[in-house]
Amino acid sequence: MNNRGISLIELVVVTAVIAILAVALGFTYSGWRGAYNVEKTTKDIFTALTDARGRAVTQRRAYFVDFPTATTYRMAMDDSNGTAKVNDGDATFQPQVNPLVVTANTDTTVQTFPKVSEYTIVWNPGGTITFDRSGIIIIPPPPPPPPAPGTVCLTTIADADYDCIEVTQTRINLGKLTTKIPDGGACATANCIAK
Repeated sequence: MNNRGISLIELVVVTAVIAILAVALGFTYSGWRGAYNVEKTTKDIFTALTDARGRAVTQRRAYFVDFPTATTYRMAMDDSNGTAKVNDGDATFQPQVNPLVVTANTDTTVQTFPKVSEYTIVWNPGGTITFDRSGIIIIPPPPPPPPAPGTVCLTTIADADYDCIEVTQTRINLGKLTTKIPDGGACATANCIAK
């Protein structure tokens, strides 16, 4: 056995192994972090949808969720008939231009909204999601029977467990896109597999 210490070659080999492991762990962490952020955003939107449904049932008034820009979403309660504040509203969404300024001819945006996403949100078919006073989900345009489902998707290439939400007349389900939007996938119910 040699008690003179370590050689330069042994030191270089150990340093190279440590560098390779550090790089590999860095890539793994960044991929995990990206997927985590996508899942968190998807679950936040899912929570807003289920919260709007719960409020509609408990308060016996319509609630609305819409996506005013590509990266924002908001919830509003139906408390206007388009000209004045009324107790039940008229089941038609009159959005506030400025969420901080409530006017008589607009429905009131819920206090913690609008919320911003770091990812582009695609709502197919577009428009406003309405939750009537009994919790039934009305997907625009007024669907012919049976109602067509809608899908909320996040445009990302991260491989998250949840990156879409399927919305039907009676259900809100988290799901995973089978094809990613930047890779040519479409934000459609057929591509969102509920989990």
